[in-house]
Amino acid sequence: MAVEEEGLRVFQSVKIKIGEAKNLPTYPGPNKMRDCYCTVNLDQEEVFRTQIVEKSLCPFYGEDFYCEIPRSFRHLSFYIFDRDVFRRDSIIGKVAIRKEDLQKYHNRDTWFQLQHVDADSEVQGKVHLVLRLSEVITDSGVVCHKLATRILECQGLPIVNGQCDPYATVTLAGPCRSEAKKTKVKKKTNNPQFDEVFYFEVTRPCSYNRKSHFDFEDEDVDKLEIRVDLWNASNLKFGDEFLGELRVPLKVLRQSSPHEAWYFLQPRDNGSKSLKPEDLGSLRLNVVYTEDHVFSSDYYSPLRDLLLRSADVEPVSASAAHILGEVCREKQEAAVPLVRLFLHYGRVVPFISAIASAEVRRTQDPNTIFRGNSLTSKCIDETMKLAGMHYLHVTLKPTIEEICQSHKSCEIDPVRLKDGESLESNTENLRQYVDRVFSVITTSGLSCPTVMCDIFFSLREAAAKRFQDDLDVRYTAVSSFIFLRFFAPAILSPNLFQLTPHHTDPQTSRTLTLVSKTIQTLGSLSKSKSASFKESYMAAFYEFFNEQKYADAVKNFLDLISSSGRRDPRSVQRPILLKEGFMIKRAQGRKRFGMKNFKKRWFRLTNHEFTYQKSKGDPPLYSIPIENILAVEPLEEESFKMKNMFQVIQPERALYIQANNCVEAKAWIDILTKVSQCNQKRLAVYHPSAYLNGHWLCCRASSDTAAGCSPCTSGLPANIQLDIDGDRETERIYSLFSLYMSKLEKMQEACGSRSVYDGPEREEYSTFVIDDPQETYKTLKQVITGVGALELEHAQHRRDKFKRTKYGSQEHPIGDKSFQSYIRQQSETPAHSM
Repeated sequence: MAVEEEGLRVFQSVKIKIGEAKNLPTYPGPNKMRDCYCTVNLDQEEVFRTQIVEKSLCPFYGEDFYCEIPRSFRHLSFYIFDRDVFRRDSIIGKVAIRKEDLQKYHNRDTWFQLQHVDADSEVQGKVHLVLRLSEVITDSGVVCHKLATRILECQGLPIVNGQCDPYATVTLAGPCRSEAKKTKVKKKTNNPQFDEVFYFEVTRPCSYNRKSHFDFEDEDVDKLEIRVDLWNASNLKFGDEFLGELRVPLKVLRQSSPHEAWYFLQPRDNGSKSLKPEDLGSLRLNVVYTEDHVFSSDYYSPLRDLLLRSADVEPVSASAAHILGEVCREKQEAAVPLVRLFLHYGRVVPFISAIASAEVRRTQDPNTIFRGNSLTSKCIDETMKLAGMHYLHVTLKPTIEEICQSHKSCEIDPVRLKDGESLESNTENLRQYVDRVFSVITTSGLSCPTVMCDIFFSLREAAAKRFQDDLDVRYTAVSSFIFLRFFAPAILSPNLFQLTPHHTDPQTSRTLTLVSKTIQTLGSLSKSKSASFKESYMAAFYEFFNEQKYADAVKNFLDLISSSGRRDPRSVQRPILLKEGFMIKRAQGRKRFGMKNFKKRWFRLTNHEFTYQKSKGDPPLYSIPIENILAVEPLEEESFKMKNMFQVIQPERALYIQANNCVEAKAWIDILTKVSQCNQKRLAVYHPSAYLNGHWLCCRASSDTAAGCSPCTSGLPANIQLDIDGDRETERIYSLFSLYMSKLEKMQEACGSRSVYDGPEREEYSTFVIDDPQETYKTLKQVITGVGALELEHAQHRRDKFKRTKYGSQEHPIGDKSFQSYIRQQSETPAHSM
């Protein structure tokens, strides 16, 4: 979900590795240990939770989380919770990283000290405030000034204990006075509309003078301030919860009266003192925050066309895509946006075939084919990850789930055996698991996606042509990807491939490690398989599989998935599970006397239908065929005073659903919209609010069949497997070229140097692969020109935004440190700077 700015779209995403915590404070009980989990929060809204690590003060989580961020936020926060014996959760500490500081920690492991959490530090949201100073003549002729303080509204207040009933107190404070007034409480909303005005007398010891009726004494102005405190009305005996405050000195009225602005709420100055950071321990995180500013498609045409021609350039090392791989610090950086761009435009197979053939020609030993972290291997990895995720799930998920649930011991290292365990029994358990996994993989050839098969065919052909004397190279070229880099990693770390929701427990993780190592060796078709194991117990275990039938099964599987042009039309007809999980839905009133209350249900979406049931595995209570989905849109919070709601609109009624958080709501809306995008009867307009008490809340129309009053969200790609925005990927590639511009220029120098003389190369040029200096130089010149043109467009957009943006607006409230930083950067940047 992009945030629209004038002339461009802004996408935000974050990828997080939650590593481990250490030195947590001991539990005040006899065993001292804690059962801890970690949450990821956008401000205070939880969007992800790790599994619980039991009985540890240094819990290892090892969990990854990625999401597209659908809204603005101020802090990316991480909370460590302790679950005690009574199943109540208490906060140990938190890490809060300001949005503008995320780049400091970009893609590197960092230990953060846990900070103390108290009500005064937990602040989010903003307030719209108007101050006006008026002159009043009293009956006695004395002049005084009245201050009118108008609280219009608040946005984005936190939900406290599942609810938010906010009110505000407004205080005129000075050295010798403190006068407070209070708004009404707004029930069940974190976006309250107050629109209340409060008057305060600001007395003056001076006589009335028309010429200077706004003439204040400096000491009065400097010492008086308006303070607005937001509170959540609570029925608990502990009193109301503090939500944040803002302080506005009255001297702002010297610049303008009235003064109107949005303010970010801030923590309370006199909050309780924090504990020493080292008292709470620390948390290891790796955070990658990305913000893409994407123009309309025509801006990217020159660079995009240059990239898409890469497969046709001779030699391919002179192409724009290959050059990107040469200048990036990590090949993975280049591979991700390149593969997504080529997949989007249907050019990934010819491009990978071209760079794979070039790599094979440079390979001297068939035993090392595609073994390095080259651009080819990274691009194929990324393609398999994108195009093959459903294939991976269909093939492995049932067996992986069974291994996780059955929890059989499979340890075959005699040194690691626990008391009472049998080596023979464990060996048999492991053998059965390996047999099961091997069987589901080698019989899955017909399900392998066509794009993967076409790539494997090109690898097989290139390898067989290069090493004609090695009859097995046609197999090892393919197995090095499908077994070594696809199935084996997924078995080893199923949570990274969404095969399990969390990192597996130590025993299951050990079982999966042993299964993965065996499968990897089976698939490698190496000549002396037992010798490939460092551990003697693994070599002994492998003797169970040292039979020709296993090698034949691997070869048959590899032959099938590397056959060009193979199609399996039946696979399209099978239901494909796209998403599932618990959400809360409102009863639809299908029963005449049924209550329209809210219930938690397990929702399941396939490419055929959208269903819900009481619990996972139960028969469906209700099913909506995909062709009956007319629109999927957000539902305004005011309908039921509930956040993160959306509606699935059918011919007769709308199903109202609440997701767990904003990230989940966006994910469900996106996938439901994509899968129903091609429905012929999709609506053009809808009602953004619910139909309650005989009318639509949005437009007040009384008929429940009245046409919608707002246009539906614009269309999304109907391809449910690959949701790729070509312009966004081109913008990412431009950003990489811009980041490594010095390397591009160095590569240009290398081309010029090699073109002019054939003497020894300078050492700094030797890292580049340059097969044809003239062609490479020509492409580099086009790349640098295209990047420069986009850089100018971005610079112009930043200048235009700077001119039209007002500090204190709804988009950039006072207290927005990221905007203050932006203003500082703009003031320091010369007008001609790129």
